[in-house]
Amino acid sequence: MNSTTIKARAGKFSVGPAGREEGINFTLDHANQAPIYRQIIQQIEYAILSGRMKSGDKLPTIRSLAVELKTNPNTIARAYSELEIRGILETQVGSGTYISDKKPVMEDDSLKRKIREVLARFVHEMRDLGVENRELVKLIDSFIKEDGKI
Repeated sequence: MNSTTIKARAGKFSVGPAGREEGINFTLDHANQAPIYRQIIQQIEYAILSGRMKSGDKLPTIRSLAVELKTNPNTIARAYSELEIRGILETQVGSGTYISDKKPVMEDDSLKRKIREVLARFVHEMRDLGVENRELVKLIDSFIKEDGKI
């Protein structure tokens, strides 16, 4: 898979696997049709809507996130700028970029489309690993019952 994951939590971020903790797991999928800046915007919006990021939480600097994601700083700046114009982010000169009080509006179609995308990727990866449908259902049920542990 051609993607990069960065975790961001209340002003800190580190490279690592996706988890159920607070923050953002920036995952760039270079095979995705959506531009990188749009993927970043969506992930910030989803993190806010899910409660993983809250008003006042600090995001990584443009430069540090660009370095970690191995992308152009202008790409990160474009994502942050668009969210700032919409009132989702606030930039304080010399201090950083923070989540504002305004919540993003997520259209039902957009959310459903994202859920289907994630599920499709997951099911395809499980099939590639040789996991059959019945076994997959059991694994998911077990995962949920044990609060995220397989």
